Amino acid sequence: MAPALTHLALHVRDIEACITFYQDYCDLTLVHERAAGTGRVAWLAVAGEELRFVLVLLSGGRGRDQDEGDFGHLGFAVDAAENVDALAARAESDGRLLWAARQEPFPVGYYCGVRDPDGNFVEFSYGQPLGPGAEAYDEAEGA
Repeated sequence: MAPALTHLALHVRDIEACITFYQDYCDLTLVHERAAGTGRVAWLAVAGEELRFVLVLLSGGRGRDQDEGDFGHLGFAVDAAENVDALAARAESDGRLLWAARQEPFPVGYYCGVRDPDGNFVEFSYGQPLGPGAEAYDEAEGA
């Protein structure tokens, strides 16, 4: 049996700010929370996908503060290009926009980049060959 990817854990400075960000920007739901030593652990997931994959936030981290040239990121797909535009506009208003919305060749699609409260880069995309919008991109590519 092959291993299954079930979670990604991030050690964050301000767990409350990060929970709020991932709930507001990514529409994730808090599905589990507990005390851990002197800190907290929070599990967030897409509604209905709680048993498949969760984002785990651990309090007490030093922060990421990614360099602009570091393109490591968490990727979230949205179901329309207009949603990428809306998230980019919101992020710009909130002082979080890293990469303005842009179209790139297959398989990247249309995307923007946002910085979370801990300094991690978060990409919102439409038209990649996975997640919402994958079908439309496949049709456009003739796949």
